[in-house]
Amino acid sequence: MKFEDWEPLYTEILDYFAFDREGDERAAAELARLAPRDDLPVLEACCRGADVTVCGNAPGLKHDLDLVHGTVFAADAAADVLVSRGIRPDAVFTDLDGATDSFPAMNREGTVMVVHAHGDNIPLLRLWVPQFEGPLVATTQARPLPGVHNFGGFSDGDRAVFAADALGAASVTLVGFDLDDAAVDPVKRGKLAWARTLLGIIGYEI
Repeated sequence: MKFEDWEPLYTEILDYFAFDREGDERAAAELARLAPRDDLPVLEACCRGADVTVCGNAPGLKHDLDLVHGTVFAADAAADVLVSRGIRPDAVFTDLDGATDSFPAMNREGTVMVVHAHGDNIPLLRLWVPQFEGPLVATTQARPLPGVHNFGGFSDGDRAVFAADALGAASVTLVGFDLDDAAVDPVKRGKLAWARTLLGIIGYEI
């Protein structure tokens, strides 16, 4: 999705959550400073023309692993669920709030870390990004910068779907998404509602 198409949706999201656009822009600039390289060609190579499975971190993921196939994208902590069952994701989409020591380890083995900057995760960026020695792609939800991309999407899972779509996946299968989880807090519930709206815009009705 081009930023010109994404920006009106982004503005609506900022208004809905009362988030700070300047904070997002500061975080993106900090990520641009921290990121040692832009490995977008690596991410695109494992995606273009491939069947991509995007794994969300809903509790049901562990029961649906037989649906995981092709190129595997994990949303944040879903990566640990996959690794614990012998599946190393091809890419992890993360704002780092679910990062563990397994992230640098799988990154060294070739998993692309797609690290996202937003207004309140600058300390996490500074902690984790220097630990990623393997392939790294930087993303933002604000206006993209050189080496910091915006494929569209807001939370880790829907950003992974937007990226797969933008980078030419032949098909995208969603596993471990529960957008009707009533047990989450109001902010998370709002994020799930926005995920459903955004995914619907690019043709994924869940």
